[in-house]
Amino acid sequence: MSLKLYMHYISINIRSVMQYKTSFLFTAIGQFLISFQVFLGIFFMFQRFSNVKGFTYSEVLLCFSIMLLEFSIAEMYARGFDQFSGMVRQGTFDRILVRPQNEILQVLGSKFELTRIGRMLQAIIMFIYGISKSEINWTVSKIFTVFFMLIGGTALFTGLFLIYAALCFFTLEGLEFMNVFTDGAKEYGKYPIGIYGKRMLQFTTFVIPYALVQYYPLLYLLGRKTNIFYVFLPLLATLFLIPCYLLWKWGVYRYQSSGS
Repeated sequence: MSLKLYMHYISINIRSVMQYKTSFLFTAIGQFLISFQVFLGIFFMFQRFSNVKGFTYSEVLLCFSIMLLEFSIAEMYARGFDQFSGMVRQGTFDRILVRPQNEILQVLGSKFELTRIGRMLQAIIMFIYGISKSEINWTVSKIFTVFFMLIGGTALFTGLFLIYAALCFFTLEGLEFMNVFTDGAKEYGKYPIGIYGKRMLQFTTFVIPYALVQYYPLLYLLGRKTNIFYVFLPLLATLFLIPCYLLWKWGVYRYQSSGS
C-alpha cells in the first residue's frame, strides 16, 4: 500500500514537470553542464599529472562517476527532505502529521526531482568510459560490488538529507553546514578518499561512511584488494540510516508547530 501510494506521488510530480517540457529539458541540460565542469577540472589536472597517489585518470573517473550517480539518485527521490525547512516554516508539516500515512513517505513524495536525470546521464557516461579504460577483470562479485555501491551510497546520502530535514525541527531553517556532507562529498568524492590522509579515511569509515561506498569497494574493483569482504562493505553503509531515522523521530516527537 505504501509503495503504491509513493508511486502515485511520483506520477503526480512527473506529470506536473511534464507540463513545462521545455523548462524540464533546459534544467536537465543545466544539471549535465554543471557537473561537466567538475569533469573538466579532473581532465585538465591529468593533462599535467599522470596519477594521483597511484590512481590513474580512468580510475578516478570511475570513482567520481559512481559517487555522482549515488548522490544524483538520492537527490532525485529524497529532494523532499532537502526542501523540508519550507514545510516547517509554512506549517505544511502540521497537515502531514494529521494524515493517516507515514510522515516520511509523505515528505519523500512531496518532491521528485526528475531533472537530476541530466546529472545521472553524465555519471553513466563517465562510468562507462572509466570501465572501458580501467582494464578491470570483471567477475560476478565485482558486478555485485558496483550494485552494492549504488545501494549503499544512495542510502548514505538519503540519510544525510534526512539529518538535514530533522535539524529543521530545532532551527526552523536548514543548516547550510550540512552541504559540506552532501554537495561537498560529491566534490571531494571525485577522488578516492584514501588520498586525503589517515584521519580523513578514519572519519569517512566510522563516522560518515563515504569510504564504505567509494574507496574500499573501488580497491576491490581495481584488484588492489582481494578479500571478498570488500564486496559487502557498501551494504554496511545502509546502517547509517538508523541514527538518521532516530534523530528524525526525536525531532517529530519534539515538534510543536512553527506557529505559521
